[in-house]
Amino acid sequence: MNTFIFSIKPVYAYRIFTGVKKFELRRFLGLYVDEGDRVILYVTGRVKAVMGEFTAGRVIKGHPEYIWKKLRSLGDTGVSGEDYSYISGSKNAMAIEVVNPLMYRQPIKLVVLRRIFPDFNPPMSMRILDPFDPVVKIVFDKARGLSMSNTG
Repeated sequence: MNTFIFSIKPVYAYRIFTGVKKFELRRFLGLYVDEGDRVILYVTGRVKAVMGEFTAGRVIKGHPEYIWKKLRSLGDTGVSGEDYSYISGSKNAMAIEVVNPLMYRQPIKLVVLRRIFPDFNPPMSMRILDPFDPVVKIVFDKARGLSMSNTG
């Protein structure tokens, strides 16, 4: 099982944490998420904080048109045409099912992360994290223990 960090716009993070968005779409950047992987969400824009995470469920990989057709056949996925436009220009993409979204009780602001880990930079899109990396063990795992599910 891998741990990823995704950068995500506030509107999409909110939809994930409220249970509206059931799949997250990503362009293929050389990394594929697998079922059971942990996905930590860094919320961009004015928020600039790690706000929570989810477990990856089913992962649909392939050409954006294939993913779009597959999602439409599943019904209520919470994915809109705006989401599709994000992946439409890529050669390959993936749709990651959002399972057990957890919103941290206390967001972890970027300025706080950088006080502890001066070299920490959120990814432009996504990156894999070493599960033994101090930022994962000291910060994200602790935040997970203080998390709350907002979908139930």
